[in-house]
Amino acid sequence: MRPYKVLLFISVVMTIIGALYWIVPEDWSFEHLIQEWQIAKADSIPETEISTDTIEVIDSVEPEKEKIIIPEVALDSTVDSRYYLQAFYQSLAESGERVVRVLHYGDSQIEEDRITMEIRGKLQEQYGGNGVGLMPLAQTIPSLTIKQHLYLNGRFVSPSNSLRRYMVYGPKAMQRNDGLYGVMGQVAVMNDSLVRGSETITAVCTPLLPAARYNRWKIFADSSVHYSFSGDTAFLEGRGAVYGLSQESKTGVIVDNIPMRGCLGLVFTKMDKEQLNTFYREQNVRLIIMQFGGNAIPFNEKPGTIAAIVKGLREQVQYIRECAPNASILFIGPSDMLTQTDGEWQTYPMVPYMDKLLYKMAQEEHIAYFSLFKWMGGNGSMKRWQEVGLAGSDGVHFHRVGARKAGNAIGDWLLEGIAQ
Repeated sequence: MRPYKVLLFISVVMTIIGALYWIVPEDWSFEHLIQEWQIAKADSIPETEISTDTIEVIDSVEPEKEKIIIPEVALDSTVDSRYYLQAFYQSLAESGERVVRVLHYGDSQIEEDRITMEIRGKLQEQYGGNGVGLMPLAQTIPSLTIKQHLYLNGRFVSPSNSLRRYMVYGPKAMQRNDGLYGVMGQVAVMNDSLVRGSETITAVCTPLLPAARYNRWKIFADSSVHYSFSGDTAFLEGRGAVYGLSQESKTGVIVDNIPMRGCLGLVFTKMDKEQLNTFYREQNVRLIIMQFGGNAIPFNEKPGTIAAIVKGLREQVQYIRECAPNASILFIGPSDMLTQTDGEWQTYPMVPYMDKLLYKMAQEEHIAYFSLFKWMGGNGSMKRWQEVGLAGSDGVHFHRVGARKAGNAIGDWLLEGIAQ
């Protein structure tokens, strides 16, 4: 190639790089791009199949990958981990006189109140209670149990475009430095940040199922935010942070659904300890469910990386225990997940390894553990779930009927532990 052509090529490349520097937002990162890819890939939530018939496959010669050696994980199979839920089980005796609260944190598998709504139904059937509990003021992901409409000064607005929101599990631009995200890990701020005059908000939250009925509202917000309620409508005025609304009963079990799309679960240590402690104590939180791990699988093929993520999740468990010393903890591991290997859909190699590491971590931390992977049937079970309409074509997410099946199994497993 002649020198002037080389110079021209270099000039074009540098121009493109310079343009990208000014176009791409400064808060974007590789981690954020991965999260956006996950959001696009996630069935939202899948009721239709996404065809892959039109994807072109280009044959190429790739160097042979180094064989991955997965370490053995020693587990004590003689201990039923529900033994570590005894404090929660004992607290259920109080449900006739006061609220016993359960928080279910998780990734996109629990969006729409899927899985959680079945656990809630099982517990409320046995121990009373009504309502779906916590919801964000700006509910950007539709729910199967609550229909929410938001009005700004009497005008209907989209939840994602109405208020300034901060999320502990969001991109850098949506995070804050003081850790004050509230117990849901997200907060909406009533001020002029996006729309002038946004200090007057009306939220209409209508239960969609009989089990979602309630007999009292609660709001968690700064003292500068004033509020009142009428039927299914909450009226908020002022300027300040709103950490969540709650429709619930005065006694019984309240189970809150707190999905964190794209999250690995390594965010709790970024949340203010005093704020969490106050909520957990005052709202009588007696069980905290953490359902994470699946988002690590598609991007990590090395056992060392998975082990490091599990170590990070252990730190989150320890932090939650410090914030909620009166609450029991249940960790739910990832489901089976599929990837294409040599043209065939197979379980990601790191799924069973992470499942064992999480179980070992739970044993050592004296918390309960439910293995979705084993309950589904282990290796290749997601493919069987797909064949009978329980899971989506992405090989990762349950369909709604599959989520209902999983939620019922977890609820039954919890209740069976009481009799032991």
